[in-house]
Amino acid sequence: MKEKLDSNLSNDLKAGLVVFLVALPLCLGISLASGAPLFAGIIAGIVGGIIVGAISGSPLGVSGPAAGLTIIVLVAIQDMGQKFDLFLVSVVLAGIFQVILSYIGAGKIAFYFPSSVIKGMLAAIGIIIILKQFSHVFGIDKDYEGDFSFSQPDGENTFTELLKVFDFINFSAFLIGIVCLVILILWEQKFIKNIKSLSQIPASLICVAIGITINEFLPADVKLQQEHLVKLPVSNSVSDFLGFFTFPDWKGLSNPIVWKTALILAVIASLETLLCVDAANKLDPQKRITPSNRELLAQGIGNIVSGLIGGIPVTQVVVRTSANVEAGGKSKMSTIFHGIFLLICVAFLPNILNKIPLSALAAILIMVGYKLAKPSVFKAIYKDGQDQFIPFLITVVFIVFTDLLKGIGIGLAIGLGYVIYNNFKSSISSFREGKNVLVKFNKDVFFYNRAALVKIFSSIKENESIYIDGSSVDFIDYDIYMTIEDFVHSAKQKNIKVELNGITHRKLNYLKSNGIISKAIVSQ
Repeated sequence: MKEKLDSNLSNDLKAGLVVFLVALPLCLGISLASGAPLFAGIIAGIVGGIIVGAISGSPLGVSGPAAGLTIIVLVAIQDMGQKFDLFLVSVVLAGIFQVILSYIGAGKIAFYFPSSVIKGMLAAIGIIIILKQFSHVFGIDKDYEGDFSFSQPDGENTFTELLKVFDFINFSAFLIGIVCLVILILWEQKFIKNIKSLSQIPASLICVAIGITINEFLPADVKLQQEHLVKLPVSNSVSDFLGFFTFPDWKGLSNPIVWKTALILAVIASLETLLCVDAANKLDPQKRITPSNRELLAQGIGNIVSGLIGGIPVTQVVVRTSANVEAGGKSKMSTIFHGIFLLICVAFLPNILNKIPLSALAAILIMVGYKLAKPSVFKAIYKDGQDQFIPFLITVVFIVFTDLLKGIGIGLAIGLGYVIYNNFKSSISSFREGKNVLVKFNKDVFFYNRAALVKIFSSIKENESIYIDGSSVDFIDYDIYMTIEDFVHSAKQKNIKVELNGITHRKLNYLKSNGIISKAIVSQ
């Protein structure tokens, strides 16, 4: 048992380091895109790791600032007159709302999303990571690292920007990025995994070390400048470091915009978290189930703390979570370790971190993306059948070309469409033997099954008989009862004999008692 615990702790420590390297540029990039102070993203990452990680019941989920909230945060800060301290009140209130949601059981929403849509979300995020980080490997760092938006403010989009990478390539960054990608690919090969001394070292750490080394030894005229490196704020004293923290202006409690923003943040952050929880459960090799209401509680407390000390909102995030899984994380200690690494490094090692090339970190993210969207994922879901593959594929396409929530919504609609279609096809069956027709309800029937039932009724001729069996279903829609009633009235005129089994409704019982239906066997 002790050996297993030591092994888990070792794995969690290495996974925490990998997640830290993935999270660092994302925290900074998302903060930058949100119009918040750079350090606000780091605070959110630390809180998401240590506070949320400690309270959460998710064994592998990792929380921090999320790209999906950047526009909401940016607009809110602008609406509040660029007063970040007012916005922090909204973050605290959003956390309180999330705590309330956890106590009323809102976490069960996660179970209403089909697995094909969640798998589509994971694959789409993998594709977006690859597409977005590709330019960073070439040293084109105009867009921030956490930018997942398809359309850009400058009129470009994900694909048009890719077409221009060769026009603006930085060869030093490209060299570092390619070397790091080669290392990451090699570390996945069996011959490396069989060398215990090498396999124990995270490939991402080697990438960062080699990236820094290559850049340090490049000639001065081609060495990467600060715009292509990590950009952490540097403090020269404890008081400088404490100055990075901002506190809420509680006068904002009287501002309606603050409350409106808090409500929007709570709803969107909770939905993104619950989607990620479901995704994390599917990624977990041990298939453990995260208590979703407890996760909302953890996120709520995390946002309260983040808002109180100057951080932007946190959610559970797929990119960090998938990096944690792929790095071999075993428990939530890996999440906590990643938060501790963030805290220690920004407090004591910012000068070293500021030497890390963004192209090296982009290579790490590309490998994370590939593992989420590799061809074998598409092949496996294709084999599951059309009803799984089509919603999956549509979810992927719409997330890549729009955004996460729109893509999920459209994928969910398509998935429900398939459920309705399959139900429509198989709910009612009919069999004819001479002048006798049997109509059987195989499963619960709804208003959209009415057309199929009317078609069967229209095929019954004078002096024939029909037996309608609903004994094996639990629910028959009101419209179906009324369709049967209408048919019974017309059947009497055509001398059609109608028998019912297991179909009971007050109007049909009235028809039975008045001799309009020849026989009604009531089966509950």
